[in-house]
Amino acid sequence: MTRLITRKLMPLLMIAYIISFIDRTNIGLAKTHLEANLGISAAAFGLGAGLFFLAYSLCEVPSNLMMHRFGARFWITRIMVTWGLLSAGMAFVQGETSFYVMRVLLGIAEAGFFPGVMLYLTYWFTRRQRAAAMGMFLAAVPVANIVGAPLGGAILELDGAAGLHGWQWMFIVEGLPAVFLAVVVWKLLPNGPRDAKWLSEEQAGRLEAHLRAEQEAGAAESGTHSFAGVLRDKFIVLAIAIYFCHQIAVYSLTYFLPTIIESWGEMSSLTIGLITALPWVASAAGALLLPRYATNAARSRSILVGGLAAMTVGLLIAAVAPAVVALLGFCLTAACFFVVQPIMFAVPSTRLSGATLAGGIALMNTLGILGGFVGPYVMGLLEEATGSAVSGLWFVAALVAVGAVLGLGFPKRDPLVQDRAAKPDQQTAVGE
Repeated sequence: MTRLITRKLMPLLMIAYIISFIDRTNIGLAKTHLEANLGISAAAFGLGAGLFFLAYSLCEVPSNLMMHRFGARFWITRIMVTWGLLSAGMAFVQGETSFYVMRVLLGIAEAGFFPGVMLYLTYWFTRRQRAAAMGMFLAAVPVANIVGAPLGGAILELDGAAGLHGWQWMFIVEGLPAVFLAVVVWKLLPNGPRDAKWLSEEQAGRLEAHLRAEQEAGAAESGTHSFAGVLRDKFIVLAIAIYFCHQIAVYSLTYFLPTIIESWGEMSSLTIGLITALPWVASAAGALLLPRYATNAARSRSILVGGLAAMTVGLLIAAVAPAVVALLGFCLTAACFFVVQPIMFAVPSTRLSGATLAGGIALMNTLGILGGFVGPYVMGLLEEATGSAVSGLWFVAALVAVGAVLGLGFPKRDPLVQDRAAKPDQQTAVGE
């Protein structure tokens, strides 16, 4: 049954996230064009890039609670329509003020999509399956960058067509598909197992009973039964702190990697886009291959700490090495991005239930993703202060190293996580 669920749900969710991430991050390719056409400085760009996450984070908890109340199908459709229209509307910014306003509005519109999907996956996958499912979903991020960087670079070459700049065409062409895909989501995405026409009533009931028992056991073990108590759970707080450090790295590279590559020499927009895609190829490979091994607490801890340490090494290499070696450093860092992230998001889903789980996942993303504001903002300030596009990498590497140290506090054993030594009837209870 797990294969059936994966086949029916994951392609649609991954395509939606690919479009989401392209729309969220395509301003990285537009950075130098916005500076040339609108006079937006590196510091102003970093602030605008980060304002998305500030607005996004403030709206995530209410958004996830709304999804819990109204259902995934309606709420994810609503999110996609509004973010698609606003992303296309980025083509009409006139200067720093309108740039800030549109980034804030886009953050509000898209808030809740990622934590909503993280919550949605807990409706379908058991604890032992969840890291692999989350890793598969997160593979959409590198795919978005693999596709989006060359696509954006090619669209930028349309500069002057119909009187529009290339960056305006990029926002329009990459924004509107979210609106069209929202129609598909509305028609095909079930709210939960009971609404899935491709599951029998018996299968749906067995799956829901198994997942409900897991959630109740996890909440009983953690002692957290209300949203107010989430931040008193030391393991959730630890996961949030590590996620904050992790997101500083992810979004610093997302927004500033094209600029760093451009600083290596004279290249066309398409060439920059193609080179930018290479670390994301490594990221996709990591997301698809490694999270599946995080089947118990000991493995999860080792993968988390090892992945963050590897990210730190890659960033330090990128900060000091010549272009080709620096690119390998970026590939090493990116390869671990979505290896460690599913492990962090598995924490609240093993310790919370019901509306508390919905709010807890959103709160974790709310606080953690503030790193998406801090990283680009500091990168922009340091680039402007030093004149070097790579100067901010030292700051990012230091924060990721802190995350690796914090990862040592993760438990080595979790009696609620079934490992492969579990009894056969436990492993196959929901058709694994």
